[in-house]
Amino acid sequence: MSTSVESSGTGVLAEAGKPVLDLTGAEWLSSSQGSVPGGGEVQIAFVEGYIAMRDGRDPDGPALIFTPAEWRAFVLGARDGEFDLT
Repeated sequence: MSTSVESSGTGVLAEAGKPVLDLTGAEWLSSSQGSVPGGGEVQIAFVEGYIAMRDGRDPDGPALIFTPAEWRAFVLGARDGEFDLT
């Protein structure tokens, strides 16, 4: 399970021993597919061995933090259509 943290983390341990990461200097990457009209732009950053994901429309909002294993499971699930709404 991912952990939600504020972007200005302080290094305090969060759920499951994950650190609250300081994301202020993170290099955020956007999808090459661009934004969906009326939707959000998902951005990711690789920070201290974790993967952070946020809504690019709200860069000061919370970010989800994934371990590499959690990220792999998420990506594979998305590829398999696990999260399709139709």
